[in-house]
Amino acid sequence: MIAMTLAEIATAVDGELIPGAQATDVADQGDLVVDGTVETDSRLVTPGSVFFALPGEVTDGRRFVPAATEAGAALVITPERVETTAPQIVVADGYDALAALAHEVVTRVRMATADRVDADGRPAPLKVVGITGSNGKTSTKNMLRTILEQHGETVAPQGSFNNHVGAPISMLRITEDTRYLVVEMGASGIGHIAKLVAIAEPDVGVVLKVGLAHAGEFGGIEATQRAKSEMVTDLPGSATALLNVDDDRVASMRDLTAAHVVGFGTSDDADYRITGIETDRNGTRFTLTAPPVRQEGDPSADGRPGGTDRVDVQLAILGEHHAMNASAALTVAHLWGVPLAAGAAALASMTRAERWRMELLPGGPDGVTVINDAYNASPDSTAAALRTLAQIVRPGERTVAVLGEMAELGEFSTEEHDRIGRLVVRLGIGQLVVVGRGAMPIHQAATLEGSWDGESVFIEDVDDAVHSLQDMLRPGDVVLVKSSKSAELRFLGDRLGGVTE
Repeated sequence: MIAMTLAEIATAVDGELIPGAQATDVADQGDLVVDGTVETDSRLVTPGSVFFALPGEVTDGRRFVPAATEAGAALVITPERVETTAPQIVVADGYDALAALAHEVVTRVRMATADRVDADGRPAPLKVVGITGSNGKTSTKNMLRTILEQHGETVAPQGSFNNHVGAPISMLRITEDTRYLVVEMGASGIGHIAKLVAIAEPDVGVVLKVGLAHAGEFGGIEATQRAKSEMVTDLPGSATALLNVDDDRVASMRDLTAAHVVGFGTSDDADYRITGIETDRNGTRFTLTAPPVRQEGDPSADGRPGGTDRVDVQLAILGEHHAMNASAALTVAHLWGVPLAAGAAALASMTRAERWRMELLPGGPDGVTVINDAYNASPDSTAAALRTLAQIVRPGERTVAVLGEMAELGEFSTEEHDRIGRLVVRLGIGQLVVVGRGAMPIHQAATLEGSWDGESVFIEDVDDAVHSLQDMLRPGDVVLVKSSKSAELRFLGDRLGGVTE
């Protein structure tokens, strides 16, 4: 975090500063400067850290204040006064205080870098991008980080650190040296993304897709669309809304924002147009063409070179759906002055989008290829993964789909699992292994679709599934493992693929 005094932090979070054991009064510590990491997990606290003692569903952060203090926390922020030798700030709500501090830090860094220029004398203030969508947020964030870090200090969250705690924590990692802040914005209900947008105030807001991921929490596809649209509804006219125009629900958001709208996708309406998508065992290839540079003063033309820019992109990452994620990342960087060719070169260096996301594992049984894509699963992402499996198989090879539950679908669960089972048959997948009771409708639908006899197997236990697959697999098999994180098939995929980490 940037350096701030305890008094400044107390003002930012609207809290009461209580001196630590070494102070005689508030004034004695108000000028104390803190610039350590901000943590909500006492196990991550290091000397100088700020520890937020947040209440949780399972435990209460206040229980771990002694551990945080012993680890060297310079400040504790808590919704209720606690026993500690460290100074503490008591706030009305810990989560609101975390958001307020993140907003203050982003605002201060924006002000501190407003007149900054790069080595070529071009403006180089802090730039902030927010990314949301039912699928692809983490992959797009990782791709964008890979591109931007070649051109300046870039802060982006690790993993899927995208909720009301994770996103502010990521924002608090920036300093006055940070050039780019990439914020992944997830949600499980209406209003969640709006709060994150209000904290970060993105220069570019990206919406990738509206699908049925977390539909059970949102209450349906219309509510999901409304929640995702919060990314762009509050953007000012000086910002850019980057929309996937291949998705009608996303494209319709152009009417909800005052920001300048830029579209990307395969559609003829796309400003940044994707053509020639191909995918095989070696990865994904496509061409991205940018529009001619717009008039001076257009926010989307910030620093971008003139003329039409076009590049052939080669990803080592499997799946044609990653062409959309990569194009979103390339477009944001291009809008900020990075040539498409430079962005594509950076992406070519990526060997995977993220752990357990269409990850090609090298250590499977002899002659068996394992693709582990079992960190998240929604109807859209599962269908995309299955289509990729069908596309990359070579003559003489057998496709094997190992599928677990797609979680958080609520009332749509049975219908959507059923749809996936029927898709498996229609794609000509050679063998289906369904793992876990929550995924049972996939197996039931597959056995009813056509005249399958033994091509679908249901196994309730993950360990049993591993042993059955080890007996079932044969040289030449290409195996896709796909499920939500809660089904824990990612570990099954690792075991099949010989990963021991």
